[in-house]
Amino acid sequence: QVRLVESGGGLVQAGGSLRLSCAASGSIFSFNAMGWYRQAPGKQRELVATISSGGSTNYADSVKGRFTISRDNAKNTVFLQVNSLKPEDTAVYYCQAQRGPLGYWGQGTQVTVSS
Repeated sequence: QVRLVESGGGLVQAGGSLRLSCAASGSIFSFNAMGWYRQAPGKQRELVATISSGGSTNYADSVKGRFTISRDNAKNTVFLQVNSLKPEDTAVYYCQAQRGPLGYWGQGTQVTVSS
């Protein structure tokens, strides 16, 4: 059973930074890719960033240049460094892992950006 646990969310002023973490219950080498998604109130869940097992990254246009996804294979953890936060970044941030056709989700961590 795969378990993903997010942490690092919180309340921050506009322009601030946070570092989100996603700890996996097993080796992240087994995942084809891992990523971060977010869902704001009343909106659909959207892709924020992904990182492949080979380290290739992909970002939503809205976060390019501000957010950085990375992975620490030794710690089975994926990170999302979020800088220059804007009020529109307020959302629940979810970690997602893909293994073949199967996708796994964490419980989410709330990020709230005040203006």
